[in-house]
Amino acid sequence: MEAVAFVEAHTRLTQAVLVPEIRLHLATELTPLWLATEDFLRKHNMQPPFWAFAWPGSEALALHISQNPGLVRGKRVLDFAAGCGLAALACMRAGAAHVEAAEIDPLAAAAMRLNAAANGVELEVLLGDIVGTPCRWDVILCGDVCYEAPMTRHILPWLAACAREVPVIIADPGRKYLPSARGKILAEISVPTSLELEDTQQRIVTLFQLPPE
Repeated sequence: MEAVAFVEAHTRLTQAVLVPEIRLHLATELTPLWLATEDFLRKHNMQPPFWAFAWPGSEALALHISQNPGLVRGKRVLDFAAGCGLAALACMRAGAAHVEAAEIDPLAAAAMRLNAAANGVELEVLLGDIVGTPCRWDVILCGDVCYEAPMTRHILPWLAACAREVPVIIADPGRKYLPSARGKILAEISVPTSLELEDTQQRIVTLFQLPPE
């Protein structure tokens, strides 16, 4: 309950940019979390609040799913490193049979549960590092996961192994550690962004299907 109260106190219920029918608890210029410093985060033993923003990768995934619901309809879907859960929510709206949203941050898990309730859907939230878990899904979605070298080295071998069994779709807005072998490109989507989060007001996000290991 403390995590839920924190999320509610530091965010506002707003709309996704590209899929405005989906409502999200996000930090905005008017909420305290937006202005939080690194000292604040350390003092409160908080990870960077990636869950409090709809990042370009998740926006692009949500739009692509809403325009191509057959990708997930009737299927078991994993939204990996789900953040605010935007892509997972889009999957539920598109008719996925079951959606699991994985995150390592308890605040992200709380935010996703609040966002699911705000949209009248149910998500199964997986809290913890699931890398290495045997693949039990029909589709795996990853939005913007290649922004740090250690994380990329940790997750890519597992994702590539899963790609031998099911489609693994990554939405990347041009991060430094994107794998050179991208596989099949599914779409390129322009996403409006904030200069508070990115170095540009617009990102081109490439959705590609990761080739198997």
